[in-house]
Amino acid sequence: MRYPVPDLAPGSWFEIEIEIERSRFITWLAHAPDTAAFDGLLAAARSAHPNASHHCSAFVAGPPGEQVNIGFSDDGEPGGTAGRPMYQALTGDGIGQVAAVVTRYFGGIKLGTGGLARAYTQAVMAALAEVPRREITERHELRIQVDFAGEADTRDWCTQHDVTITDALYTANGVTLVLGWPSDTPVDVSTLHSRLKGRLELEGEAPT
Repeated sequence: MRYPVPDLAPGSWFEIEIEIERSRFITWLAHAPDTAAFDGLLAAARSAHPNASHHCSAFVAGPPGEQVNIGFSDDGEPGGTAGRPMYQALTGDGIGQVAAVVTRYFGGIKLGTGGLARAYTQAVMAALAEVPRREITERHELRIQVDFAGEADTRDWCTQHDVTITDALYTANGVTLVLGWPSDTPVDVSTLHSRLKGRLELEGEAPT
C-alpha cells in the first residue's frame, strides 16, 4: 500500500492559523506513525497556548482506513462539533500517519453547532492544503540467499524493482539479503532467477 504522510521530522509540526467570526483557530499537523507522536503534538500545543479555550484533536496513527490507532476529542466543545469533523477531514483527504490539533481562542461570537463543525473542518483542511507530503510504501520482509558472485546483480535488480535491502548477512557460502518487498506488489523473482541462472533461494512469502 502506498499513501502520503506529512513530510515532517519527529517532534516537529506544521502550523497555520485562520480566523472565523473573531475566533482564532490554530491548526497543528504532525507526522504520527504511532500514538506517542500524537500525544507529543497535543502536549506541545497545550504548552504553547495554555490560555486557549480549547485544544481539539484527531489522529490516524496508521495508513488510510486504519481502524484501531485512531482517535478524536472535542475538548469541551459541544459533542460532535470538533473532534469528529476534524477526523473526517483527515480521512477524507487520504493522508495517513497524521495527527491534528486545533487550538481555539474564543472571539466572543457563538458559532452554533453547525458553525463549529464547519469551522474545525475548515481549519484542518487549510492545513492539509499546505502541509508538505511524501509517499511511503508499506513493505514486508523477504530474504534471498545468493552466492558472492550474484550479490551485485541482485542488488542492481532490487534497485530496478523498488525493492529495498535492509540488511546483508554474510556466511562462508554466500550472502543473505534482507529485503523490504512492496506489500502491494506480488512476489515475483523469476527475472532475477533467470539472470542468476537459478543460483538463489527465496525465504518467506507475502503475508495473507
